[in-house]
Amino acid sequence: MPDRTTSSTTIGAGRADVMAVIADFPSYPEWAGQVKSAEVLATAPDGRPDKVRFTLDAGPISDTYTLGYTWHGDDGVSWQVAEPGKMVSELRGSYRLADAGSGTEVTYELTVDLSVPMIGLIKRKAEKVIVDTALKGLKKRVEGR
Repeated sequence: MPDRTTSSTTIGAGRADVMAVIADFPSYPEWAGQVKSAEVLATAPDGRPDKVRFTLDAGPISDTYTLGYTWHGDDGVSWQVAEPGKMVSELRGSYRLADAGSGTEVTYELTVDLSVPMIGLIKRKAEKVIVDTALKGLKKRVEGR
């Protein structure tokens, strides 16, 4: 079973504002460093993206794959691979949002499993870079709006 990487940050905005940025996938290349493109392929009845194709370049982990999303109002979102890539065989993750004073605590959890052999330490380091970069980028994007 793959290991999980988890990290949290507090963002100076409400949950709805944070979730609006998370749901704006076409803008990911502007703030999520490793995401080179994000194309919404399907939308859920509530209008939020249901299926998104990503092109990722995170050093040792570079691939194109499709994720399926499950939205939990403004409390969070989870995802998993709907169509694996050549390298990424499984990818599961979530953003969980909770009120934190005048802001929102955002917890990002990620598990990546690859179809190619990779030393566990290198894979976990790549996961940590993805998580940390995403949280920093999300915070900057939301607070800069």
